[in-house]
Amino acid sequence: MSYQVSRNGQLYGPYTLEDLQRYVATGNVLPTDLATDVSNPEAAPNWIPVSQLLAASGAAIPTPVAAYPPSYGAPAPYAGSAIPYPDPPNLSWGLCLLFGFLTCGIFNLVYDLIQVLWVKKVMPTSKSLMYYLIFLAFEVLNLGTTFGKIALLSANRFNEVPANSIPLALMSALISIGVLVMYILYRFTMRAELERHFNGPEPIGLRLGPIMTFFFGGLYFQYHFNRINLIKQGLRYRGTIV
Repeated sequence: MSYQVSRNGQLYGPYTLEDLQRYVATGNVLPTDLATDVSNPEAAPNWIPVSQLLAASGAAIPTPVAAYPPSYGAPAPYAGSAIPYPDPPNLSWGLCLLFGFLTCGIFNLVYDLIQVLWVKKVMPTSKSLMYYLIFLAFEVLNLGTTFGKIALLSANRFNEVPANSIPLALMSALISIGVLVMYILYRFTMRAELERHFNGPEPIGLRLGPIMTFFFGGLYFQYHFNRINLIKQGLRYRGTIV
């Protein structure tokens, strides 16, 4: 089952029951926060305290460490997480854009891998790395079919059209579709995982727009990573987190 949590009019989640237990233990979710089962979208919401939900399910209610209200727009109240999560990649998004332009996008492919590896590190159940590797494989295949089409065009110049030109074109079209599908899947999976992490274990109220995610992906994520790192650096300076 999946549960949504409400605190001061803000909605977070959805979370599994195990997530709720873990977040109550770290103080990211309060036992007094309200929760409802969102597994059935047609059912009317039944908001009950998280402590009551855990007790009704037979799950142990851990003793919270501290309470951390989400506050991405106002960093001052953010108190960080009891778990020492590693900071996100911190290269300026502007430099990512410049290096990507200078390398014809190769740098962005490598840096996107760095980002999904970080997500996998803080969320071991993350699927974005797997989807990204499949996307990368399709990209390599797409490059191969591109060279094949260039060879066909060269042959056409000498009126020597190979008999396998139609199968190659069909394969190229299918691979291009695969690239697009895996591109969308890995980016939006990563978006969901980032929102889940930064509204749970490190609750800063992160919200990522679908349009910016689709068109700018890694650069858009890096822009938010830079902001998150500034927040965490400021809190370390004040001695709020380690």
